Amino acid sequence: MKLYLMRHGETLFNTQKRVQGWCDSPLTEKGQDQARQVRAYFEKHDMTFDQYYCTTIERTSDTIELATGQTDYQRVKGLKEMHFGIFEGQPEYLHPKTSVAGHFGDHYAQFGGESQDQFVERVVASAKEIVERHPEQSILAVSHAGALMTFLHAVDPECAFQSCPGNCAILVFDYDGSNFHFVKLIDPLTDQEFVEF
Repeated sequence: MKLYLMRHGETLFNTQKRVQGWCDSPLTEKGQDQARQVRAYFEKHDMTFDQYYCTTIERTSDTIELATGQTDYQRVKGLKEMHFGIFEGQPEYLHPKTSVAGHFGDHYAQFGGESQDQFVERVVASAKEIVERHPEQSILAVSHAGALMTFLHAVDPECAFQSCPGNCAILVFDYDGSNFHFVKLIDPLTDQEFVEF
């Protein structure tokens, strides 16, 4: 069973370097083109999926529709980006400095957002719920950079990758019935795969 966890395409807030979190920001024209490039990548490599998921935020639903042509996907709250409280929509330079991109400890909990532990618990529980609902199937789920990084480091604490994957990057995981195992990163925009990155 494989879980393909993909980041959405470029958004307006990405270009403005603003904290997105739970607030929404539309895909730019470039972001829409990126999602279409993913569709071409899937077609070129004859990649299909048994189940399709995205978060409840518009930038992920727009991405999955453009990347797959599917409209019968399921939307889940659990894979949403971290909630940043009163910092939602604010400039990214206000993020505290961290050694691993997107790992903010308890910093945002004091401002009405989530702690890192709450975020990890939510994302991992949501991913497990999805894969256990569809045993022996391949699943594409469109999510967010912080959620991808948080999930990766939760299931593979030794992972050396410290920076956020680019827009529309895909992290691939095997699931053995109890644990996730990182397989590779796919960059469909450059048609490259990375086992170590």
